[in-house]
Amino acid sequence: MKMKTIYSVALMVAVVALLVASVPVQASTMDDSIALSAKKSYVFITYLQGDDIKIHSKDGVVSLTGTVSEESHKSLAQETVAGLPGVKSVDNRIEVKGVPPTIYSDAWVRDKVKATLLFHPSVSAGNTEVDFKDGVVTLRGNADSQAQKDLTTEYAKDVEGVKEVINEMTVSKTLKETPRTTGERIDDASITAQVKMALLFHRSTSALHTTVETMLGVVTVGGKAKNAAEKDLVTKLANDVAGVSSVKNQMAIEESK
Repeated sequence: MKMKTIYSVALMVAVVALLVASVPVQASTMDDSIALSAKKSYVFITYLQGDDIKIHSKDGVVSLTGTVSEESHKSLAQETVAGLPGVKSVDNRIEVKGVPPTIYSDAWVRDKVKATLLFHPSVSAGNTEVDFKDGVVTLRGNADSQAQKDLTTEYAKDVEGVKEVINEMTVSKTLKETPRTTGERIDDASITAQVKMALLFHRSTSALHTTVETMLGVVTVGGKAKNAAEKDLVTKLANDVAGVSSVKNQMAIEESK
């Protein structure tokens, strides 16, 4: 009886020791998975490949360090990592190379216009030149249709700081740009990050009052919209982000006071 008791106690101790030992291993595996998923994400491969970003995760708490070329890349990295499974919080300590442009300066607005076009595959960002001076955006380059040219104007006009858009793009029906989404699956975290950034750059949408979640390419937006027009615009902008298959807009419209 005594031997049986000793054996039972020893077995329990062994089981507890095994469980305790397995916790750090599981946590370490999850942390490694977070870092690997971030580096393999569409955003990191497509937009951040030229940046030097270091990812360290401990029990789901992620620290981002290193350097990026633009301020928008810093936010994009954080939004992408924050949407990965297992991430509890993100401490963003990334630094921007050089001196960032002064807010609302010509360079600042120009960069915002460029970034806005980049997130929308319906416009040809790679074939569009953007100049900005004294509130006026001048667009040059090629568009593959008049509709694409008009949409480029619409998106540029809705960036904070832009007063007027002069679109000098040439419509070339022979221009065929391969869509970025062809043959590639874009991960949900990257889609969420792109939608959030797209809404942030458009002044007609309340990005700070909008929540964004993605599941298998289906984007669900929540929060509050000032009116029905803003709610419809959020749906339109989210639909025009690479990888989005459909949008469920659950935003509530604020009552007029």
